[in-house]
Amino acid sequence: MLTAIVGINWGDEGKGRMVDLLSSDYDIICRYQGGNNAGHTVVNEKGMFILNLLPSGILRDTTVNVMGNGMVIDIEHLVGEMKKLTDKGISITPENLKISEKAIICMPYHKMQDIMEEERLADKKFGSTRRGIAPVYADKYMKKGIRMGDLLEDRDKLAEKVRDIVKWKNITVTGYGHEPVNADEMIAWLDTYGSVVKPFVTDVTTYLTEAVRAGKRVMFEAQLGALRDIEFGIYPYTSSSTTLAGYATVGAGIPGFKLTNTIGIMKAYSTCVGEGPFTAEMFGEEAEKLRAAGGEYGAATGRPRRVGPFDVPASRYGVEVQGADSIALTKLDVLSYLDKIPVCVAYDVDGEITTKFPIGDRLNRAKPVIEYLDGFGDVSKCRKYDDLPQAAKNYISYLEKAVGCRIEYVSVGADREEYVKID
Repeated sequence: MLTAIVGINWGDEGKGRMVDLLSSDYDIICRYQGGNNAGHTVVNEKGMFILNLLPSGILRDTTVNVMGNGMVIDIEHLVGEMKKLTDKGISITPENLKISEKAIICMPYHKMQDIMEEERLADKKFGSTRRGIAPVYADKYMKKGIRMGDLLEDRDKLAEKVRDIVKWKNITVTGYGHEPVNADEMIAWLDTYGSVVKPFVTDVTTYLTEAVRAGKRVMFEAQLGALRDIEFGIYPYTSSSTTLAGYATVGAGIPGFKLTNTIGIMKAYSTCVGEGPFTAEMFGEEAEKLRAAGGEYGAATGRPRRVGPFDVPASRYGVEVQGADSIALTKLDVLSYLDKIPVCVAYDVDGEITTKFPIGDRLNRAKPVIEYLDGFGDVSKCRKYDDLPQAAKNYISYLEKAVGCRIEYVSVGADREEYVKID
């Protein structure tokens, strides 16, 4: 069984919560793309955890966790994240955490570049998390990256490679008017944090290949959502990696294997962190009530999330590009305060009503077409489908038909067991 857990919308759909829940049925959990530019918040009997780099399965004693070659890894951040977990009693060893030797290291100069470019763009900024993700992916494809496996090689060769890259990098850095990057400082940084993570670096491809052939159950955990995908998202307001299920086995390290199924995660309403078009966005008091009810603040940045009603065109598009076989609907309980629940059922683009998700400037000009469904009150105590009020069942059924995909799980709270399984 090879299962991908992916976001249907702009990210922050609750993937970490669902990975934590479902991981009890899996042997291996793989992160296959992205870096520490987003966070997965998980609440269970051990406490509340915000994971930026580590797979969410790290919180279970029964899983092996893999950081795949498609990731970009800030090793300083990773060391800090590991310490926070071990301080709370979470065991992290080379037996339960394996880092691909092919994953790229996100260096301090990548973060610096990210910040300088966002400041240069000013009011035209992309909404970067300023954690170096775009520059490090750019360097990867420029073949100027430092891989995790380089930490295992001869130190003099690594130092020479760093000096060559820094010489090239300073052409860009000084162009911003910034002082040059110091190669010795970069080498010292790699020495400091590399010494901690080196024991975890391994040939992930061989490990996963042998595991799959032995019948192990593998889950692939995505970061962000379909609408932040570099190819199919709201470009250029996207991440710099492929967030889709189709990349899961490639980014994890076993491109020759095919997924068994894909579970898409979407919220019962819409949220968005960062810049870019967000057609169904709410403003003012209405938005603040929803934001407060859902605790909608970015796990990685703490930024208030933009919020809005469930967006049918965006979600149907997300389901299609993710190839979702079923859906986990999260945060249904958040809507309990509403007597009437707004839903964006279509877009008005220059007077034309469309249910198709547009791209480019047409998306910038789109306006939401809103309809209302009946509210359903408190559902937080429900654990079976039959426990749900009829209005809640109607809401679920409406969304299911609207996006064209079966809803299999419904989250009614943040804790691990606060969900409903629909058979």
